[in-house]
Amino acid sequence: MEVIILAGGLGTRLRSAIGNEIPKCMAPVAGRPFLWHLLSYLTRFDVSSVVISVGHLREVIFDWIEQVKDEFPFEFDYAVEETPLGTGGGIKLAMTHVMGDDAIVLNGDTFFDVSLDEFLAMHRSKSSAISLALKPMQKFERYGTVTKDANGVITAFKEKQYCESGNINGGVYCINKQRIEWPTEDKFSMEKDVFEPSVSKKNMYAFDFGGYFIDIGIPEDYAKANKDFA
Repeated sequence: MEVIILAGGLGTRLRSAIGNEIPKCMAPVAGRPFLWHLLSYLTRFDVSSVVISVGHLREVIFDWIEQVKDEFPFEFDYAVEETPLGTGGGIKLAMTHVMGDDAIVLNGDTFFDVSLDEFLAMHRSKSSAISLALKPMQKFERYGTVTKDANGVITAFKEKQYCESGNINGGVYCINKQRIEWPTEDKFSMEKDVFEPSVSKKNMYAFDFGGYFIDIGIPEDYAKANKDFA
């Protein structure tokens, strides 16, 4: 199992809580960098390598990984964004570091307790180009929703608006690099330029997972993560 962690974002909404010296994935949560919690989660699965997609303040990540890499049973590699490539461009670049056909993709500011073994098996059983792990939520407006048919094929992505209940994109993907069709440019949005156009191709699947979910991208949820992870 090969995993990509997206850690190149600027984290502008969280700067009031963590300052300007560290990238968002290194925000302290319950006494350790958030990235440590993500890597510890990955030790529950048979992960062989982790590619960290880095950009802004990447030296902080490099230095920290060098200190702690022996705590983890997988190899580390980096995909370096010299200039911001957007949510899609960063993944496209990181996929060039993947040896096999499939890779799990995680957001460096989100923890979603998904069984990655189960998710990867589901993805492969459908011969899916892109698979999304969905999180059922109630009474929310910060996230858009994803709809699918009875076979799990994604049928629509809906914009952020208040919802009584719905399934959100939990920020955990599985991508097959032989089946995905990338835009030709280097900088693009994964949501607008890959996910939404792929709906008509019917080669993108979604699977529901009910595990714990937190996105530390805003100060309120960052504070909640510190309580929860403690």
